Amino acid sequence: MVDSRGTLAQDGRRAERLELRVPTTATQLPAVRAMTGDLAMRMDYDLDAVEDLRLAVDEACATLTPIALGDAPLTVVFETTRAGLHIDAWVPTSDGTEVPTDGFGWAVLAALVDAVEGRRSTERDVPGGDGSDGPVAVISLDKYLPGQHPTGVSGEPGQNLTVAR
Repeated sequence: MVDSRGTLAQDGRRAERLELRVPTTATQLPAVRAMTGDLAMRMDYDLDAVEDLRLAVDEACATLTPIALGDAPLTVVFETTRAGLHIDAWVPTSDGTEVPTDGFGWAVLAALVDAVEGRRSTERDVPGGDGSDGPVAVISLDKYLPGQHPTGVSGEPGQNLTVAR
């Protein structure tokens, strides 16, 4: 489903939104990777960034699949703007389920994109949700196009960063 009626983005243009729902099975993850790669190529990301996005979405989906409630579908919502690509991947969960944000997989995910967040939410608050209070686990990713990195984001020149040793 494509939706271009969303709110205006920071750059004054409407974000284009594409929603993909698939069963939470390993056999469906290649379809999500393919959609991600095709969308990233159409947005003129370089080949390394396209592959980073494919791997990041794959890792996000693989993280969410085991915590999904029963046979509930995995929903991935892609939003494109001039600045880049924002992706929300979510699954319905049992109440109180946390997104696993520790371990090697999460470290790899964080290294592949410019921003990543894992959180609990409800179907009312996620894009593509049914408006209910049903609990969901969400992983949000941002990958900016070259030269479109917003100000104030960690890793920009002149900012102090601490690296744990």
